[in-house]
Parts: sequence; structure tokens; C-alpha cells
Amino acid sequence: MLTARRLRYVRVKRPFEMVVTDHGLAVLRVCRAVLGPVDADDAWSETFLSALKAYQDLPDDANVEAWLVTIAHRKAVDVTRARGRQAIPTDDLPQPPAAAQTEHDDDLANALAHLSPKQKQAVAYHYLAGLPYTEVAAILGGSTDAARRAAADGIAALRRAYPGAATRKGETR
Repeated sequence: MLTARRLRYVRVKRPFEMVVTDHGLAVLRVCRAVLGPVDADDAWSETFLSALKAYQDLPDDANVEAWLVTIAHRKAVDVTRARGRQAIPTDDLPQPPAAAQTEHDDDLANALAHLSPKQKQAVAYHYLAGLPYTEVAAILGGSTDAARRAAADGIAALRRAYPGAATRKGETR
């Protein structure tokens, strides 16, 4: 009876495979929005490899999606820094391999590329990952109001630049 009372408060974590299934798409959307389609898959993989290592130490009451988006944010920063350290190509470039067919919108990717890094991240974390502004602010390192302003400015810039953006009640430009 004593063992049953002790075990009553023990919680078993969900299998990590279920975490990947539930949150993988949101993390991939964030990676694509922040890094673009080329580096997104690598950042997604690195995110879940790091998460797998740390998952056992995650508190039971933690917001798993916010935790994963935080890891993805750090991996995106790593990729951006690594990109800055790469050698500059010369005039004689080899032929690039054929690009894999992916379903993405080039116009939207171009519009996202013109946002400031903070706006791009705020839009991705709030609108694509669905995180509240308090968690977006914690990830970006600022206030809730600053995160809300960056996301609003980013969305406004996207509406001006993206030709497929809706203007009012389903009308397109």
C-alpha cells in the first residue's frame, strides 16, 4: 500500500516519438520561416537531436512546443553564424545539383527574407508555431510589447510585399 501511494504522483513522460509527431510540423515551419527552405531541414533535424538528448530532464509541466521552438531558435542562430564563416565562392562555380521538389512559395520566402531578423522570428514563433507573445519575448530576449510590435510590423511588411496576401475578407490584391 505504501508503494501505491508513492507511485500515485509519478508521471510517465510521453514517448519522444509522439512529441516529434505532435510538434514536428510547427518546428519545421519555424525553421523554414527563419532560415529559408535550404537550411530548414538541417536545423529541424538538429533541433530534435538536441531535444532527444535533453528530453529526460525536461520537467513534466513544461510547455514542450515552446521548449522545442527555443531549441530551433538556437539552431537557427548557429546556422546563421556558420553561414557567415563560409568561404566566399569564386568566379568558377560548379553546376549546382538539381533542387529537390519542395512545396513552398518563392514569393513568400522572398518577402520573409526582406524582414529584419527580429520581425521574421517574431512572426514565425507567434503565427507559425502559435506561441503566445510572452514566450516569444522570452525566446527573443525582450519584452512582451516588443515581441508584439515586431510581429505586427513583420505582418504589416508582409502584407505590403507579398502579392498573395489577403486585404479584406478573402479579397486578394
